[in-house]
Amino acid sequence: MIVGTAGHIDHGKTALVKALTGTDADRLAEEKARGITIDLGFAYADLGAPDNPGAITGFVDVPGHERLIHTMLAGAGGIDMALLVVAADDGVMPQTREHVAILNLLGIGRGIVALTKADLADDARRQAVAAEINEALSGTALANAPILPVSSVTSEGIDALRAALIAAEAETTARHADGPMRLAVDRSFTLSGAGTVVTGTMLTGRVAVGDQVMVSPAGLPARIRAIHAQNRPATEGLAGQRCALNLAGEAISKDAIHRGDVVLSPALHAPTDRIDAWLTVLPSEPKAIGTWFPARLHSHAVETGARIVPLGDPIQPGSGGPVQILLDRPIAAAVHDRFILRDVSASRTIGGGRFLDLRAPARKRRTPERLALIEAARATDPATALAAMLSVAPVDLPGFARDRSLSPADLADALRRANAATLGDLALGRPVLEALQAQLTETLTQFHADNPDLPGLGRERLRLALTPRLPKDAFLTFLRQQADAGHAVPDGAFVRLPGHEVRLTPEDEALWDRIAPALVGEVRFRPPRVRDFATDFAVDEKDVRRVLRLTQKLGRTDQIAHDHFFAREVTREMVAIIHEVAGEAPDGWFTAPAFRDRVQNGRKVAIEILDFFDRLGLTLRRGDLRRINPHRADLFGDPGRESSPVGRPDFKSGWGSETVPGGFDSHSLPPVSEGQP
Repeated sequence: MIVGTAGHIDHGKTALVKALTGTDADRLAEEKARGITIDLGFAYADLGAPDNPGAITGFVDVPGHERLIHTMLAGAGGIDMALLVVAADDGVMPQTREHVAILNLLGIGRGIVALTKADLADDARRQAVAAEINEALSGTALANAPILPVSSVTSEGIDALRAALIAAEAETTARHADGPMRLAVDRSFTLSGAGTVVTGTMLTGRVAVGDQVMVSPAGLPARIRAIHAQNRPATEGLAGQRCALNLAGEAISKDAIHRGDVVLSPALHAPTDRIDAWLTVLPSEPKAIGTWFPARLHSHAVETGARIVPLGDPIQPGSGGPVQILLDRPIAAAVHDRFILRDVSASRTIGGGRFLDLRAPARKRRTPERLALIEAARATDPATALAAMLSVAPVDLPGFARDRSLSPADLADALRRANAATLGDLALGRPVLEALQAQLTETLTQFHADNPDLPGLGRERLRLALTPRLPKDAFLTFLRQQADAGHAVPDGAFVRLPGHEVRLTPEDEALWDRIAPALVGEVRFRPPRVRDFATDFAVDEKDVRRVLRLTQKLGRTDQIAHDHFFAREVTREMVAIIHEVAGEAPDGWFTAPAFRDRVQNGRKVAIEILDFFDRLGLTLRRGDLRRINPHRADLFGDPGRESSPVGRPDFKSGWGSETVPGGFDSHSLPPVSEGQP
């Protein structure tokens, strides 16, 4: 258990810690000379719990001076219990109230009030101060905290306080330590013989000697050389413990690491300088918080300048609302980390709250969808938050897990309890996925009705037509799922419904019946071009070209060159001829004239045909020589199968292109054998 002191200056916080632990938490010479705490002090003790022998309680002693509130805030994050100190002779003072307000904003609901210097007050005075304390705590999370009179001089009440702390220690549950680790740095120093050491509270996860970590936000890689947990040598540190980590790394030094940095698992390194949050403004604030309100932000041990932008109306004193926080510099943070805002002159605390979205947008930050997402993210349970967020929009799972420091098991549990569907790294609500499936079918059905002569709707057009709009990777996963379920057929760069095929209209079929004989007759290896058919049949050239392109999609023809179409059966015949010519050539390498002589169609057309087969990868070319690509040798081998990619819509788009297996692809030069020309 980690106990943090709080209270006004000179109310005996450090003396009380010493009475409980035997350790003087004032470590600086100036602190001892002036008799006040200036920086954070730390002490550890086995309080002697009979049911938990060896349990170590850590104490964080913080300054009480109003000008050192920022230091107090550096120590307040990560504590399990507050030890509020109020002197019996002074009573409740200004910094007492400010510390109570800060503890309340930080969500610290466990605490004990130590009425110190009890030897200086009689019973009446003690009762009067206790009444003041109850009034100050009224309406806060510490409203029911017990008040124990103690004296560090006479030891009155010390045993009772120790017993209360032992009871609190027994009630403290271990923090969940299975996720990625985060440690908030509050000190960095050099230790002789060890090197750079950082101390802080383990916020989440666990860390072990030898682990690779990252110092964020600077992004400095490091290795854990040694660990002290709760002031004892250890092989690992766990969430909820105060730890000292001995770091090693090329860029690691005392001066490279600062208070406010976070040592974390490398996967969590994602600094941010724009955060959506929920802000609660203290009733003591003199006016509402409006747009671009300047402030100092404190979270764990970090302190930086910030501008506050309410995402609705200005936030009135005593109320709360969503805000966007623009930071002067990036920080390492996590969703639901607590923060405190103070004014730029460091004279008062304004309010505080929790971070809700670390990747806040710079534009459209007040849309209903954004506000709904922020409201959904307020749930502290990951599954509850995920379910609420999925009711608004899809959720990026890697970002969701990273920003909440979730382990893979935690993320899987959240997905299960939220009843979420996944598309790769994207999560959707089941109703959203069902709506997408319905939209897909409806969109393709309408497209086929409006465009019966087209093979399908373009993938990108389809992606942009669906709501919500999916990222490309998630959309491709969605298409694969729909294809496996038999709801859609991806066809190159297009998508169609099962059973849809391009059909010619009666008029187009009639024109094709006039064209087809010329493509399979005696001049089949040198058929007429589009313009020749248009002239011979007195038909518009555009209509001839359109019909031939439709027949290409139907697998009846192949477009060998510009406006030059060959019948598919003739294409297969020419492939068989190429196989024969290659089989008769030395080493399988043949020339264009050898092919031309077999088809008798002239050099120009023969070269066009061979270039076509080169593009398909059926043949490999080196200079004036060609050979059959063994990996594509059966490209047109099965007359009963649509094997030519030319007839597919993706032929020129590049969709689905891939390297040919076997060591080199269809665009590579073939390997040169020894003695080969």
